[in-house]
Amino acid sequence: MMTDPIADMLTRIRNAYLAHKKETQVSYSKLKKTLADILVREGYLAGVEERRDGNPFLILNLKYTDGRPAIQSIVRVSKPSYRLYIGKSKIKEVLNGYGLSIISTPKGMLTNHEAKEAGVGGEVICEVY
Repeated sequence: MMTDPIADMLTRIRNAYLAHKKETQVSYSKLKKTLADILVREGYLAGVEERRDGNPFLILNLKYTDGRPAIQSIVRVSKPSYRLYIGKSKIKEVLNGYGLSIISTPKGMLTNHEAKEAGVGGEVICEVY
């Protein structure tokens, strides 16, 4: 039984990049799909496909630039054992603006820039750069 599906997804992405794979597969959930869509929109993944052959799953197409992975680090911040919530005034830059954090807010999943602009805080899901 998996206790943290988001951490599993992030680990699969990290491992696929380390193995220089073109794509990786994760089980489907709305939260994972939204997280993957944000990573695609921000340029960290090449694309995401949803498949429904039996059990639904997502195929994440990885992105490389000159043979180097687009994601250098992807870290789970809020965990089931330690939830981290931040207010709108405490939202920080990641790597001086070169990275981003993904925050689950009342307005949906947003990047740290979008959450600051919208004036909402929430649970910090992960940091990427």
